[in-house]
Amino acid sequence: MNVLFITLDQFRGDTYGAAGHPLVKTPTLDRIAGEGVRLARHFSQSAPCSPGRAALYTGTYQMNNRVVANGTPLAAALDNIAFVARRAGYDPTLFGYTDQGLDPNGAQGFDDPRLDSYDGVLPGFSVGLYLPESQAGWIQHLRAHGYDVPSGWAPALRGEPDRPADMSLSGFLTTRFEEWLSRQESGWFAHLSYLRPHPPYAAAGEFASMYDPADVDLPIAPVATESRHPVHEIALSVAASAAPTEPDQIRALRAQYYGMISEVDAQLARVVRAIEERGEWDETMVVVTSDHGEQLGDHGLIEKLGFFPQSYHVLGLWRDPRDGFAGETVSQFTENVDLLPTLADALSLDEPVQCDGRSLAPLFADRAAPWRRAAHYEWDYREYFIKSRSVDWPRDRTLSRQNLAVSLSDELAYVQFADGSFKCYDLVEDPTWRIECRDAERIVLAAQEQLVWRQEHLRRELTDMLLRPSRPGRWPAGFAVDRVAASSA
Repeated sequence: MNVLFITLDQFRGDTYGAAGHPLVKTPTLDRIAGEGVRLARHFSQSAPCSPGRAALYTGTYQMNNRVVANGTPLAAALDNIAFVARRAGYDPTLFGYTDQGLDPNGAQGFDDPRLDSYDGVLPGFSVGLYLPESQAGWIQHLRAHGYDVPSGWAPALRGEPDRPADMSLSGFLTTRFEEWLSRQESGWFAHLSYLRPHPPYAAAGEFASMYDPADVDLPIAPVATESRHPVHEIALSVAASAAPTEPDQIRALRAQYYGMISEVDAQLARVVRAIEERGEWDETMVVVTSDHGEQLGDHGLIEKLGFFPQSYHVLGLWRDPRDGFAGETVSQFTENVDLLPTLADALSLDEPVQCDGRSLAPLFADRAAPWRRAAHYEWDYREYFIKSRSVDWPRDRTLSRQNLAVSLSDELAYVQFADGSFKCYDLVEDPTWRIECRDAERIVLAAQEQLVWRQEHLRRELTDMLLRPSRPGRWPAGFAVDRVAASSA
C-alpha cells in the first residue's frame, strides 16, 4: 500500500461538509470520508503546533512527551511515525513541516544552529519539500513569478487574496508533491503537512470571496466575567487571542477561515487526481487530521488555546481500501494519539510500547468493542505566565503549575488546573460549556476519572521490563530481559 498522511493545520472538527457544516464546501474531504471512516469526535491532545504534533507523531500525551510549547525539544528517545514507516520498508517523505525541535543531547555542540529554532524536521523523514516558518521557498517562488512579496511568512500570507489561488502556499506544496510523485515507484509514503487553514485569516484568490460574511453565523459568546476562570480571562486580555467584538468583523474573519478550508480542499483534489492518474488510488491508504483546532470566536477567543473543545476537536479521516469500511462513522471518542498505533497495526507492525493511544482497528470492526468513554487533552500556558513575571527556576516551581488537563465525556467536561482550581461543565444542560455542574458527587466522579486516566498512562517503556537471568518474555507472562542479551542489543 501507498500511505498518504495529511495534516491540515488548525482545522476544526466541525467545519467541513461530511461533518454537517451547513455552509463550507469540501468535496474532496467529503469523498475521502465517504470512502473510509469518519472520526466524528476526534481530538488532538494539545496546542499549539509543536505540542499538538508531538502527541500526533509519537502517540503520547503531553504529560509523557513533555513538549509544552513551540520551542520545547522533542526527546530523541521517543519513537515516531517516520521510524515506524521505515520499519515497514518505506522511505517516508515530508512535504511541509513538522515543527519538532532537536533534543539538545543530540546536538553537535552548544553552537549547533539546529538549537536556534523549534522548526526542525522530525527524525526519520526524508525531505521532499521543507517549508520552515519563514516560508522562504514559497516566497522565492512568488518573486520568481513577478510578485512583490515582503519577507516574513505572515505578510506573505496576508497577501494571498490578491494573488490567483494557483500561486497559494498550499498550491506550491501540492505542485512539489506532484513532481515528486511522478518519479516514484509504487509503495511510497508521503506526509503532506499543509499550513492552511492556519491564520492569517486570508484565503487565496477567489476563495477569499467564496463565502459572504452575511451568511456566516456568530460564535458562542463568552460567559459573564464573574463566571470566567482566570485562564479564560487572561486569554481574553491578550490581543492575539481575543476575537473581534464587532459582529461584522468576526463574520468576516470566519468567512476567510472557511475560504482557506475550501482552498486547501481544492488542493487535495489535485493530490487525489494525481494518484488516480497513476492508477494507485485503490492501493493508497489515506489519513487526514490536524495538530489542533481553532476557536474562531467561540467564547470570545481566536487561534488555539485554553480549555474549550474548539481548540482540540479536529477532523479525523481514515481510508484503507483493504478494510471495506467505506462511508462509516465512528462516534466514540478518538484521539490523535490513536493514529500511530493504528498505522502500525495497518502496516503489520507492533505498536510502539510508548503509545498512550490504541489501535482503532477493533473499533472499526465492532462499534461495541470496549473503548474509552472520555477524550483527554492538555494545555500548558507557562508562556503567558513568564511574560508577566520573573521566575527563579528551578528553585521556584511555579511554572509547573501553569497547565491544565481536560476530560470530556458525554455528560461532563472536567477541567483540572495545576494550581488546584477546576471547572466542571454540565453538557446535558448546555453543550456549549456555559453552565457549570453544581452536583458535588458528579464532580468528584469526573475528577476521579481524570486521575485514573493519568495513572493508567504513566510512561511504560522500561516499566514493562524485568531484568532477570532468564529467557526474554513479556508481561503478564513474565516479561524478563536476559542481561547478556540486553547488553549486546
